[in-house]
Amino acid sequence: MERIHKSVTLTTAGIAAPVARYAGRLHALAGPRHHVASPLGAWLLLALCAPASEATILNGLLGGDPADAARLAAGLLARPDPVVPAAAAVWHRPGLSDVAARWLAGLPPSVTTGPLTSQAELDGWARRGTLGLIERFPVALDPSLYLLAATVLAARVSWERPFDLAPASALGPSSPWAGTLSRVLRTPDGPGHQQLVAPAPAVGDVAVHVARARDGLAVVSVAAEPGVPAGDVLAAAYDLAPALATGRGADRRSLFDLPLGEGPLWSVTERSGPVRSADGREERCTAVLPAWSASSEHDLSDPGLGFAAAAQALAPGDPWQARQAAMARYTRVGFEAAAVTGLAVAMAMRVPRPGLIRTAELRFGHPFAVVAVVTGDGPWQGLPVFSAWVARPEDAE
Repeated sequence: MERIHKSVTLTTAGIAAPVARYAGRLHALAGPRHHVASPLGAWLLLALCAPASEATILNGLLGGDPADAARLAAGLLARPDPVVPAAAAVWHRPGLSDVAARWLAGLPPSVTTGPLTSQAELDGWARRGTLGLIERFPVALDPSLYLLAATVLAARVSWERPFDLAPASALGPSSPWAGTLSRVLRTPDGPGHQQLVAPAPAVGDVAVHVARARDGLAVVSVAAEPGVPAGDVLAAAYDLAPALATGRGADRRSLFDLPLGEGPLWSVTERSGPVRSADGREERCTAVLPAWSASSEHDLSDPGLGFAAAAQALAPGDPWQARQAAMARYTRVGFEAAAVTGLAVAMAMRVPRPGLIRTAELRFGHPFAVVAVVTGDGPWQGLPVFSAWVARPEDAE
C-alpha cells in the first residue's frame, strides 16, 4: 500500500536528506555484494519524470512535492558543479500519448530532447557524459522502445596530496585482505586528508577518512565493526559525509577514550614526547585503506524505487524498464566515477484480430545450386569462395 506523505517545500539544501533515504533503498536492493551506484542520478531522473504522476509514493521518495523536486532537479542540471558534469536527455519516437507529449513539452531547457534513433547515439551520449568512463548505455535499444529518459553524472579528480604506500599487513592482523593484497594506501602528512573516530548512533563508533581533491570534491570512507549490516554503515556514511565534506565537522571520539591495543578498526598506542597542548595530551591519527574499483549495473524496476509509478503515469499499460550503469575507481592519486540512469518505455503488444495468413514451404526436390560468400570485414568481403551444384543428395543423419 502506498503511504501518503504530506507535501513539503523542497530546497536545494534539503535534497541531501531524501537522496540519502533513496540511497538506502537502492543499496539495499544491491545487498552486501561489491558494487557502486549513484542514488543521486536515479533521484534526478525520477524527479524529472514525477510531475506526470499523481502517485503519492513519489512524495516520500523525492522528499516533497514532485513539482518542487522537478524544479530543483532542473536547476541542478542547468548549472552542474564544475567537478561533476551532469546532464539529462529524453529521446522519443512519434505517437506519444497526450500525457507523455504534455510532459515532454513541459521539460526544462536543461533537458536535451530529440528523436530516438540508434544504439550508437545512446552509447555516444553515455560515453561523452561520463568522460569516457562508461562505454555503453544501460538500456539496449530495440524497435519497440518509443520513449527513453536518462541522466548522467561523472567525476574525475586528483587528490590534493596523493597517498603514500604501505604494506598490506598495515591493515592489521584481523583483516582478511592483509594476506591477499601486497600494498595499500596510507595517509600522508599535511593537509588534504582527514581521519577520525566518530560516534554513529546506529552502528557504534566508526573509522572515518576524508580525502579531498584539488577541484572541490571530497570522498568519505566509513568503516564499522565487522558484521554490521552494509545498509547501516552506508546510512552512517551518508549522515557523516555532508558535514565533513563541507567543513562543518562531526562529533569525534577522543583517542584517550579508546582502549590501547589492536582492534578490527584501529590500533591505539601511547608514548611520551613533547606536546604543545595545555593539558599535556596530544592526539594524532593516520589511516590505511585499500585502493578499489567497481562496476555495477542495477535494475531499478522495484516498486519501492518509484520508476514503476512514473512509467505508469507516462505510458499506462506499456512495458518499461529502468536501469543504471555505474563505475568508480579509488587510487593513490585520485578518484573517478560515473553513472548513467535510464527509463525506457516500449510499445505494448497489440491484441491479435481475425485475418488471413498465407504460408509457403519451399522444396528443393531437384538439382540446385549453392554459393558460399565471405561476409566479414576486409578485402575478402563479398567474395564467393565456394559453390556447388547439388544433383546427388544423401540421407540426412
